[in-house]
Amino acid sequence: MPQWNNWSGALTSRPSALHFPRSEADVQAIAEHAARNKATVRVAGANHSHAPLVQHDDLLIDLKGLSGVISTDSQANSAWVWAGSRIYALGRPLHDAGMALSNQGDIDEQAIGGATATGTHGTGAGLKNLSSAVIGAKIVLAGGEIVECSAEQNQELWRATQLNLGSIGIITQLQMQLRPAYRLIESRRETTLDEALEAFPEGSKNNRHHEFFWYPQTDNAVVKSINETTEGPIYPLADEGSRCAWSYEVLPNHRPHKHTEMEYSVPAESAATCMGEIRELLANRFTEVRWPVEYRCQAADDVWMSAACGRDTITISVHQGVDEPDEPYFRACEEIFLAYQGRPHWGKVNYLSGTQLAERHRDWASWWSARDKADPNGLFLNEYMQSLR
Repeated sequence: MPQWNNWSGALTSRPSALHFPRSEADVQAIAEHAARNKATVRVAGANHSHAPLVQHDDLLIDLKGLSGVISTDSQANSAWVWAGSRIYALGRPLHDAGMALSNQGDIDEQAIGGATATGTHGTGAGLKNLSSAVIGAKIVLAGGEIVECSAEQNQELWRATQLNLGSIGIITQLQMQLRPAYRLIESRRETTLDEALEAFPEGSKNNRHHEFFWYPQTDNAVVKSINETTEGPIYPLADEGSRCAWSYEVLPNHRPHKHTEMEYSVPAESAATCMGEIRELLANRFTEVRWPVEYRCQAADDVWMSAACGRDTITISVHQGVDEPDEPYFRACEEIFLAYQGRPHWGKVNYLSGTQLAERHRDWASWWSARDKADPNGLFLNEYMQSLR
C-alpha cells in the first residue's frame, strides 16, 4: 500500500491507490473508475499544505505529469497552464511569452492547482491572492466528463473553482490572468517590532510589496520591501533582501527548514493590536518559541472562501519546527485571531469546525451549493472536508 506525506512530514496517510496520470484521458478514466466503485478521490499538488486537505485513505492522484504552459495570449495577458505545474516551472515560459504572474508567495514549490485551491498569496496592499487570477478552468467531474468554466460559461462552477479545496472535481487546466513581464528590486532593513508596526501602514502604501518578520523573545524585526524597477537584472542573484531581477526570480525564497504553520487574516485596521497580543502571548506563555512571526498585507477580493474576501487584510503567520510541539501554541494564537474576526488560511493549520468557518465566510452556502451540484455523491470529499459540511 502506498504512503503519502506532506512536505513537512507532519501529515501522513496510506491511500489504497496512488495514480500518476500523464493525460486528461487517464484522469477521466480514473474518475469514472472511482465513481463506479464508490471510491473517493483526492488530488495531491506539491504537498505543501499543513491542513489535512490531501490526507486520505482511498484513491490519491498526483498531477505532476500534467505540467507546463499550454497556450498564451499576449493581447489578453493570459495563459492556460496544466494544474500540476510547479509555480517555479511557470516563471521562465511565461517570461518568454512576455508575461508574468501579478504576484506569488515567497515559496514557489507549490503546484499552481494546489496554490489556487487554497488561496495562496504573496504580499502587497494592492495585490490579490492567486485564486483571484483564475479566470477559467477545465475540470474532470465525477462521471469523467470534462467541463470548462469561466465568468462567461458555467459561472457558478467557476466561482467555486477559483478556490476549490480540491473538492469539486479534478482540475486539469487553469486559465490565469497575467500581466506584462516586469522587474523587481528588493531591500531589507532591521528595526524593532514597535517601529515595524508603526511604519507598516505607510510602508505598505508606498511599496508594491511590504512585510516583516519578528523574532520572538527579542525586539528584532526584519522589514522587506520590493518595488518595480527599470534597472536591468543583476546576476548572479544576490542573497535574499537585495536582489534585482525579473519578478519570478525575486519573489520566491528558499525555505528548507521543515515546520508547521498557522496563518490568519485579520482586518487591516485591527491587525497591529492583534499582533501586540501575539507578542504578549509569546513573552508570557510560550517563551521557548523562536520561530519568526510573519506580518503581511493583502488586497480585498471577491473570491468565495477567500480569507481576504470583502476586506483588505493583514495576514499573521506563526510557525513551529516540525519536531517541536505546536498544538498548544497554535490553539492559543487561534483564540487571539478569532477575537479579531480572523479567517484561517486554508492550506495551514486551524482547529475550526464547519459551523465556525461558515460564520466567517459570507459565501459559504453558495460555495457548498455549487460544489454539491458538481459532485452530488461526494466523490471528491475526504474525511476532513466531510467534517466541515
